This record gives sequence, C-alpha cells and structure tokens, in this order.
Amino acid sequence: QVTLVESGGGLVQAGGSLRLSCAASGRTFSNYAMAWFRQAPGKEREFVTSISWSGGSTATVDSVKGRFSISRDNAKNTVYLQMNSLKPEDTAVYYCAASSSRGTAVRISQYSYWGQGTQVTVSS
Repeated sequence: QVTLVESGGGLVQAGGSLRLSCAASGRTFSNYAMAWFRQAPGKEREFVTSISWSGGSTATVDSVKGRFSISRDNAKNTVYLQMNSLKPEDTAVYYCAASSSRGTAVRISQYSYWGQGTQVTVSS
C-alpha cells in the first residue's frame, strides 16, 4: 500500500507559478513511477506528466510542455510538479499517482495509488 498526499495548490493569477508536492509513504518509493493528472470541472481526468522510478525519463502532455516540469527526490519520497506561465485553462484538481510499471506510464489504468487531490485555480 502506498499513501500519497498532495500539497501546494492554491489561487494564482495567469502567468504565475506554483509548485505542487506529493509526499509518499508505505512501500519503497523508488520502486514506482509517479505522475500528475488533473481533472477540471465537468471534464474527465487527464494525464499531465509522469516520471520513471529513477527520474531518468519523463513524459508530458503537449498542452503543458515547456511550462510544467516533474521531478522527484527518492531520498525524500516526494515528487514535484513545477508549473510556470499558468493559464486559466490549467484550473483543475491535480492528483498525484503511483504506478508499479516504473516507466513513464501515461494511462490512468496503469496507476494503482492516488492522492486526494489539490485544487489549482488560475484567474485571468
């Protein structure tokens, strides 16, 4: 069992930045690939970005490439999402997830463990 707790969400103006954190506990953190997904009101949950167990590989959806970056610190059992140049369309609940696939998995079905989510609101 892996427990994930996100933090760092909030309200920010367009063009601003936020950094989300996801602290993991339970099984060995470095055994898992990690990802961030998001869900906007009235929309399905969507993939944002993922990172392999070692941190050596990442995958990112085109809509946030060049603005968002994922990183992890296996010594701290934490994964981060740095979000820059935020846009109103980035407004959503952001979820951290863990996958035993260890690679840069992008499908919701590949992730077994999920956090409770943190709200990000970008005002125009």
